[in-house]
Amino acid sequence: MTKIFCDIANLELIKKFDKKKVVKGFTTNPSLMRKTGAKNYTKYSKEILKITKKPVSCEVFADDSKNMILQGNKISTWGKNVFVKIPITNSKGKFMGKVIKTLNRNKIKLNITAVYSSKQTKLILKNINKKTKVIISIFAGRMADTGKDPIPQFKKSLKIAKQYKNVEILWASTREPYNYLQAKELGCHIITVPPSIIEKIEKFGKSFKQLTTDTVKGFLIDTKKSKFKI
Repeated sequence: MTKIFCDIANLELIKKFDKKKVVKGFTTNPSLMRKTGAKNYTKYSKEILKITKKPVSCEVFADDSKNMILQGNKISTWGKNVFVKIPITNSKGKFMGKVIKTLNRNKIKLNITAVYSSKQTKLILKNINKKTKVIISIFAGRMADTGKDPIPQFKKSLKIAKQYKNVEILWASTREPYNYLQAKELGCHIITVPPSIIEKIEKFGKSFKQLTTDTVKGFLIDTKKSKFKI
């Protein structure tokens, strides 16, 4: 079963989506928090963790190994349900293997983000144990945006990660509700989805006839509102 995590930072929406059984966890990042108007990263993250007992990924934002490790250790103390989100490389493209290995050895749950290939998945697996929980977030949508097919990377990553019972592969940067079915078919453990797409997933099951009727009704309503005439 592919778990749905909600990609979100708005506190009121987190309260709303935490009540949904379909939502099994949350992912967030500094960019999403900035959009909400958050001023204090630590304080705001702790507010999120007060709302839900479900897994929450909170990201480091240092750009060097030493400070990523320091931030990761601090974030891990914020709650039992927190996953420390670490980018696979820094902004210069340097692999953060030391960070991953150090935090993993410290028994800190990790969400390795900004992953795009099975080669990167393999690198991550070489730097972790087989006990502490690790999520590997592969950015399907952003990959597809550049004309690259994400499916082969997921298939290879899922295959090589099979021997690690503590590792979950996550479909990230979801673009449309159908991505959930793709992730499910592949056997991804998790998909992270924005609130608007989760609400569309909840409406799955309409027949082609219903879709046609709903579409025509929509056109009709808009023409009446616009008072169009021919």
